[in-house]
Amino acid sequence: MPQITTYTGGIAATNAHLLKLPGGTVLVDAPEGAAAWLRQQGARVDALLLTHQHFDHVQDVAAIQAEHGCRVLAFAPFSRDLTLEKLFGMVTGTSLQVPEFTVDALVEGLSTLEAVGETWKLYHVPGHSPDSVCFHLENQHLLFGGDVLFLDGIGRTDFPGGSTQLLLSRIEEKLLVLPDATRVFPGHGDDTTIGRERMENPFLQ
Repeated sequence: MPQITTYTGGIAATNAHLLKLPGGTVLVDAPEGAAAWLRQQGARVDALLLTHQHFDHVQDVAAIQAEHGCRVLAFAPFSRDLTLEKLFGMVTGTSLQVPEFTVDALVEGLSTLEAVGETWKLYHVPGHSPDSVCFHLENQHLLFGGDVLFLDGIGRTDFPGGSTQLLLSRIEEKLLVLPDATRVFPGHGDDTTIGRERMENPFLQ
């Protein structure tokens, strides 16, 4: 089992998951404060996987990309339509701008990808965000799901491009077929397992 460390930061208490694998180090998502946290950890990132581009998951991507020279992999190119920063500004009356970053490898349409010597399975699970993708390290029974599936919850569907019906159908089709022991590391809150959520998640009953 790889060493997994989770940082939680930013206005939405968003998780970044750091995995130390034999072939290198992977970070999943980059909320505000993640770049400073990596410096404190003395960690070097080889690949940065983005579950989706909502602002709270990508605020530190540009800083980490600049400091670490790591590859950034995401479903879609950088898009201010996906970051929701304008919507956040309108709702809160504050100004927020995500520093622009470059996506080095687009995963749209792919079922697998190679990163740091590992083969990851990919599941496109829209409904929370059109670009939501889950990264599955099958041989380790680990799933990094972003804001798709939570402990006792699912992602919000009231943002632009959201759909409760689509999210639930894709969770059932793509995720609930995975082994019960699969550990799910979400974008917010504590980790859980597929088996637990299949049996106890009130949204999935």
